Amino acid sequence: MKISKAIIPIAGWGTRRLPITKVIEKSMLPVGNRPIVDYIVEDCILAGIKDIYFVVNEVEPSQVQAYYEPNAKLERYLIERAKLDQLEVVRVPEDVNFHYVVQPDDGRYGTAVPVALAAEVFGISEPVAVLMGDDFIYGAKGGSEIANMIKQAKSEDDSVILGAPVAEKDISLYGVFKVSSGGLLEEIVEKPEPGQAPSNLINISKYIMSPKLLQMVKDFVKEAKIAADGEYLITSPITEYARSGTMRVMPITGEYLDGGTLEGWLHANNVVCGKR
Repeated sequence: MKISKAIIPIAGWGTRRLPITKVIEKSMLPVGNRPIVDYIVEDCILAGIKDIYFVVNEVEPSQVQAYYEPNAKLERYLIERAKLDQLEVVRVPEDVNFHYVVQPDDGRYGTAVPVALAAEVFGISEPVAVLMGDDFIYGAKGGSEIANMIKQAKSEDDSVILGAPVAEKDISLYGVFKVSSGGLLEEIVEKPEPGQAPSNLINISKYIMSPKLLQMVKDFVKEAKIAADGEYLITSPITEYARSGTMRVMPITGEYLDGGTLEGWLHANNVVCGKR
């Protein structure tokens, strides 16, 4: 199966990384010499994805949009000074289309909202990759974790969810997968007590969504099925889908790096820069 579209929500304020995220978008925080989100975009491109849909906040100008637009003045400067190696680094991929939609500040929040918004605005009704914009997989076997996920989907009716293993002492911080003997998701158990977790695989918000699952996400937001804490959590329609649909669980083949916390961001830089 081929997938040509990816939705990347990046509209959050990044409150865990304040005060730096007051002026730098969380997804634009640097890991090495590149922003976090660029590692996700690179993975998409390696997987053959041609259309990338960013869900951004209302703050203008969008730093992500500026990053993925050509900078003619900079390119001319590099050409004039024969810095051709740097020219290749800053050029935008010509065969990839970047799309943007602003997530309005209308009181709705949670991981399902931007995905439903992008699907509605751009009329996406085919299988799609959904990837949150502040973490990524580094050093995946085969070069692209998204490509590995796509291979797991046997047909357009299949969905795939990526899981990262964590130590038992940390398991109660996450949503943990309960997996069937056939490798399918049964449910996501939120923050289980130590010793009560159904597996050691946690949800890291990386999905291949079938048209059915994507429609369930849209319906979930439209019908205002709000979770107890007020958030439109994407794990709610995913758990509902897993009861009747095919949601294949795939453990990561690379290393999960999270820029959402200071500790995770520092670790990501050490890994990428070869200093761990």
